[in-house]
Amino acid sequence: MSDTQILHLPEVRYATPQLESKREQLVRASEQLWRVQDTTGRILGHLRIVADPLGLRYRAERLHLATGAFRIVGEFWRPDDAVQALRHG
Repeated sequence: MSDTQILHLPEVRYATPQLESKREQLVRASEQLWRVQDTTGRILGHLRIVADPLGLRYRAERLHLATGAFRIVGEFWRPDDAVQALRHG
């Protein structure tokens, strides 16, 4: 491969995490990001899959409208724990 060629690898499209709780649902927003919505459709935050050397982590995030950036609420080993942080945070 020459220096002018760029290798583009496809994004990994993770399966939607399964939640034990039926109080929220996940709606895919991008390859590794889901909106967390309650039963009325209100968005509680976002769930992002993050690769970790020990396995997959689930990051709870909220969109800060003034800056357009995501703010991290926390990282968890289980998607239900991340959703709970959004529910009670």
